[in-house]
Amino acid sequence: MNGSGTGNRCVQFLLLLLLLTIPLLFDSVRAKDDDGSNKAGGSSVALKVVIVLLGVAAVAGFGVFLFRIWQRKKREEQHARLLKLFEDDDELEVELGIRD
Repeated sequence: MNGSGTGNRCVQFLLLLLLLTIPLLFDSVRAKDDDGSNKAGGSSVALKVVIVLLGVAAVAGFGVFLFRIWQRKKREEQHARLLKLFEDDDELEVELGIRD
């Protein structure tokens, strides 16, 4: 369960970064050129940047999701090994001559 806190913080950081960059992108779109006209391709660039940031956030979220699945599987395997270690093995006791 230690990894889940780290994953949540990573996703929260990426979302915060995304939310903080969106207003900056649209402010740069509204910026004027030297001759006073608006930038024609500014909104296109801003849209591409937003899409890239959303893609990065999605990949990071998917990575956290896969890490949690891997962690759960590993924990289940360790639990199964622990149960196997402490289960009663009558065959071993009979082979060692402890029980008949």
